[in-house]
Amino acid sequence: MQIDLKTVNIQPLRQAYSHLIRRFGDKPASRYQEASYDIQAAENLHYRPTWDPAQTLYDTGITRIVLKDWYALKDPRQYYYNTYTQARARQQDTADANFGFVESRGLVDMLPDDLRQVALDLLLPLRHAAWGANLNNTLICGYGYGVTFTQPCMFQAMDNLGIAQYLSRLGLLFGGVEALDAGKRAWLEGASWQPLRRYVEDSLVVRDPFELFVAQNVALDGLLYPLVYERVVDDELSARGASTIAMLTQFMSEWFAETRRWVDAVLKVAAAESNGNRDLLAEWTKVWSDRAASALEPVAAIALEGRAAEAVEEQRLALRARLRSSGIEL
Repeated sequence: MQIDLKTVNIQPLRQAYSHLIRRFGDKPASRYQEASYDIQAAENLHYRPTWDPAQTLYDTGITRIVLKDWYALKDPRQYYYNTYTQARARQQDTADANFGFVESRGLVDMLPDDLRQVALDLLLPLRHAAWGANLNNTLICGYGYGVTFTQPCMFQAMDNLGIAQYLSRLGLLFGGVEALDAGKRAWLEGASWQPLRRYVEDSLVVRDPFELFVAQNVALDGLLYPLVYERVVDDELSARGASTIAMLTQFMSEWFAETRRWVDAVLKVAAAESNGNRDLLAEWTKVWSDRAASALEPVAAIALEGRAAEAVEEQRLALRARLRSSGIEL
């Protein structure tokens, strides 16, 4: 008896969900598209916020930035929950391995006492700056519009929470619970930290989500991370024999290089939309980056002393070059 096996191709009636077909055409959609596009709540919201009846719950008028399509703010990493958590899980494995390597081989005890103290003085108070970044990105997610814009902001918020936890772990490794208490006192009372603390606290009351995006993710992070983790930790402290600290802060350096692509993509699209957007972004960026540079100079002086002003100016010029490539000229 002979059996002939045949395959039959069944053509689906449609390749994707109807809202994705309207946007991208009748073709298979990626998981990122399914999880991100045209799912913003926009209708049947039933009531206006009691704290601000002049707006709707999700209102594009909350920000002064105007876009025809907020879904144009695409994340070049194409992160949605699944891909984001997988990427961060791999990075956490690396960070855990680094901490385990340092602990198992007693590398902390080999650090010169002065460099260990510089690391504690410089890094531990930054836990509180990261907590402020967590709150700010959470607000952007809550009040922004369009999932391709707000979704990465929530990821950014949780990343900053993780960064604060890594800094806490470093502090416990280097100086125990007392180091965490000293870092908190420095943030609240130390003269070097008050300009940055004021910057963070002032940003917490900004209600325009896009201005807050500029203040936090463009201006402050755009200066703080390359200054502290690249210029000070990777270059200065490593050259002085503290490469152990660079191992324990590897996540921060890699994270900033990755998230910078998303931040630049958002700015580029928003600035290209109109001259009004571009001028407004330039105004916001100049105001907040000037404040951030001024606030970070005494922080950099903890490790760089008299070379702090020069290091901050280098990062200001680098940030201006980044902005110029996104179409924003200061």
